[in-house]
Amino acid sequence: MAVTATPAFVQVLRATQAVVTGATTDRSSPGGNLVSLWTAGSNGSNITRLYAVPRATVTATELQLYLSTDGGSTKVYLDSVLMAAHTVANTTAVPTTAFTKYSEASPLYLPASAILYAAAAVALAGGIVFCANGGDL
Repeated sequence: MAVTATPAFVQVLRATQAVVTGATTDRSSPGGNLVSLWTAGSNGSNITRLYAVPRATVTATELQLYLSTDGGSTKVYLDSVLMAAHTVANTTAVPTTAFTKYSEASPLYLPASAILYAAAAVALAGGIVFCANGGDL
């Protein structure tokens, strides 16, 4: 890619989702329970919002993000937040757990073709839905 002095703006808006059901407890060698959440475009991507919602009653669990810049061969532990325990019922709202580091003002930049993976430290058969909003540059 040629070097330019002009800023790179998002060209294509995107929203992606992934459902995590298995547990990932080894952060240095995460194994097979990671789920691909976002693959960056050919010029990279900016993600401005990341959050997760449980689809069933959940115990407190660490939500994890991993980054791969080599097509998924190597996955590097990137970030985490704590999802609080919650009993899902028809009379309560299901809480959203946000990765608050990322916003319009401070997006998560992914280099070209990088893959962002989602994971949870505690298995949940009903699944935890991870959502990402942003765009390709």
